[in-house]
Amino acid sequence: MFKDNLIQLRKLHKMTQEDLAEKLGCSRQTLSKWETGLSVPDISQSKMLADLFDVTLDDLVCHDPEKSPFPVPPRGKHVFGCVKVGDKGQIILPARARKVFGIRPGDSLVILGDESQGIGILKEEAFLHMLAKLHGDAD
Repeated sequence: MFKDNLIQLRKLHKMTQEDLAEKLGCSRQTLSKWETGLSVPDISQSKMLADLFDVTLDDLVCHDPEKSPFPVPPRGKHVFGCVKVGDKGQIILPARARKVFGIRPGDSLVILGDESQGIGILKEEAFLHMLAKLHGDAD
């Protein structure tokens, strides 16, 4: 997975092996070995790669392109997968999404919509805090 993610991110950022090797302070041959799976970078080089591409180290190493049709997501951005809408309009939020955003049973959520961009979901307290900031009521 790492080698595939590295190739995909390098190409996504329109970099050659030479360009990336120069930024990392290694040789193009070393980078080529990482991309062919003959070797892997050490932890500090892996961290540099993650920072350079603005992805998490975990996603750089573990993102499985065969399990997700989406590329490695930028740091702080998530693709939790697809959900089906039930007969009454209900959806089940994936467990990982609930964990990342601290959503628990009984929480109130605000559903926002923009006809050109889609639907957004916020925890009620986060939405109320944003409103208060807009009105100058929050710190």
